[in-house]
Amino acid sequence: MDNLRKKIISGTTRIVLKVGSRLLVDENRHPSIERINSLVAQIAKLRENGLEVVLVSSGAISAGMSVLGLDKRPKVVPDLQAAAAIGQSRLLSIYEDACRKHGFHCGQILLTAGDVQDRHRHLNLSNCLNALLAQGSLPIINENDSISIEEICFGENDYLAALVGTICRAELTVLLTSVDGMYEKLADGKFGERISVIEDLTPELKAMATGTDGNQLSTGGMETKLKAAETLTSVGESLWIVDGTEFEVISEVYAGKDIGTLFPGSEEKMKSHKRWMAFFPEVSGEIIIDDGAQNALINKGSSLLPGGIRFISGAFMKGDVVEIKNVAGEVLAKGVVNYSASELELIKGEKTTEIFELLGYHIHDEAIHRDNLVVLTNEDN
Repeated sequence: MDNLRKKIISGTTRIVLKVGSRLLVDENRHPSIERINSLVAQIAKLRENGLEVVLVSSGAISAGMSVLGLDKRPKVVPDLQAAAAIGQSRLLSIYEDACRKHGFHCGQILLTAGDVQDRHRHLNLSNCLNALLAQGSLPIINENDSISIEEICFGENDYLAALVGTICRAELTVLLTSVDGMYEKLADGKFGERISVIEDLTPELKAMATGTDGNQLSTGGMETKLKAAETLTSVGESLWIVDGTEFEVISEVYAGKDIGTLFPGSEEKMKSHKRWMAFFPEVSGEIIIDDGAQNALINKGSSLLPGGIRFISGAFMKGDVVEIKNVAGEVLAKGVVNYSASELELIKGEKTTEIFELLGYHIHDEAIHRDNLVVLTNEDN
């Protein structure tokens, strides 16, 4: 397995590191300057070896808890938001001091769902990340906990790291956590051997995942890590879960050691605009297609023509993103529509030669062009 890991490392030019809250605090659950210094020292080594590094860091709420003298994580959302607002500046101050010791600076990016869902803001984020990296700075990303209620409630920084890796086209995302990867779950409920490499996320593997462990400072579990792995591997990138209790493990990752659990990507990478369509935009409606259109989309690489459409759902407009489903209700793809829902209602099931007669105009032959469509199966990249 070491050869696979070394192959992935040798092909990596950009890496995303995600570090959880409990790895950044001392025994009193206060932000640890020593721990953060140790983390940044390891990041500096990666940079010296020619890697561009993006850091997704939890810890704002725990830092705020320390400043406010709280022993337990607040349960009321406004109190969580206040703790995050107070803690974020404290956390970044420690990071900046640590980075300066190694001759570089850090730049903070706080995100909400809207920042990655909207196409223009999504591109602005990508451009900002690329600019920070080009300037030699360390981008430090976190959910904007002061206004982003969903993350505070569900703890999605594992998934956030996967989305960041997807956006910035990082060949490898490493989740530094408090467990040494994923373990087999035995019939009696106990855990067996560590799983070194997972190439196929089967339903059986997903069933082995365990959730939130109840720790006061962490909110994610193995489910979020598998969701992150599924996202990254679907676009061709790799994810690696390792025990980050000692940050020297980052050097072991770079050396390609057989530690943790690796979810290898592939040599073929999904294009950037298809990544956005697959994971980020809000869906405005649904298009149900027949078996012939399903075969054409998935197996022949075709565009979606009006003739293959059976049903329309939603009040979407031209340029919106919709889901494409089969008659069984399974999501097959997402794409940007060339016609509104009302227009497609008039031309669904018809030949392209009938479009002008039915609408009084003919803009496109395709309801969704292949270039603006992403199939959500392993067959499409």
